[in-house]
Amino acid sequence: MTSWTEGRVSANDIDFAYLEQGDGPLALCMHGYPDTAYTWRYLLPELAAAGYRAVAPFNRGYAPTSLAPDGRYQAGVLGVDANALHEALGGDGSAVIIGHDYGAMGAYAAATLEPDRWRKVVAAAVPPGPIVGQSIFTYEQLKLSWYIFFQLTPLADMVVSMNEYEFITKLWRDWSPGYDEVIDVDHFIDSMATPEHLSAALGYYRQTLQFELQDPALADAQAATLSIPTKPLLYLHGSSDGCMAPWAAENAGSVLTVPGSRAEMIADAGHFLQLEQPEVVNRLILDFLQAP
Repeated sequence: MTSWTEGRVSANDIDFAYLEQGDGPLALCMHGYPDTAYTWRYLLPELAAAGYRAVAPFNRGYAPTSLAPDGRYQAGVLGVDANALHEALGGDGSAVIIGHDYGAMGAYAAATLEPDRWRKVVAAAVPPGPIVGQSIFTYEQLKLSWYIFFQLTPLADMVVSMNEYEFITKLWRDWSPGYDEVIDVDHFIDSMATPEHLSAALGYYRQTLQFELQDPALADAQAATLSIPTKPLLYLHGSSDGCMAPWAAENAGSVLTVPGSRAEMIADAGHFLQLEQPEVVNRLILDFLQAP
């Protein structure tokens, strides 16, 4: 039986739905693709027990959160959304932000744009910008990233949803080998309530990687997704990640110079490490947040 509640709040012109548990300083947990707020189902109760108000929103375009009326889905807008959610939820300088995949990029951006809102940052599965820059155009990473280039094509809107989202099921299996993905794929399918929601989810890739589709007003936010925040940062990566190459992430600690920052490789975990090794990941996160 779950003990979180569901809520709604308006922020940055988006009607956000979220899962919430606990009272105390805000711990905002941002999800990625192809995933939902339910990816934090093991972490929410642990954060609540540690004295946080843990909130996991569904990203813009992921039902039951609304579609974006401005049509903006590039990664940088997630950072703007996170800061707007901090404001709308009554956060203060003791808040922390936790992000996985696209949510990690949103966390980097949020804490870079408005560092006074966030005490600490946790990111997983997408390394800090300098590490991504070193690896993204290597043959090994390009081979893993084939799905990105397909999703930029108009065919993706039709193909991704075919055969009960078989494409998404197989992405999960490639990215997190051996993990039983059924419940999480079902949650993702529920969030793709209409064809417009799927186009929104694919829009993150299209707008992030095709510069002509980006809003110039989000230029600073977009650049911030590749920045390293000035607050202590914990970076986590799965040793069997089939999406972002683990060999590149092994160097993540070398670029984290803010005192208290560090990187950890999670054994026997792929891209969705918070679901595959929840006890290990939760303990690392809580120890990091509770450290001075």
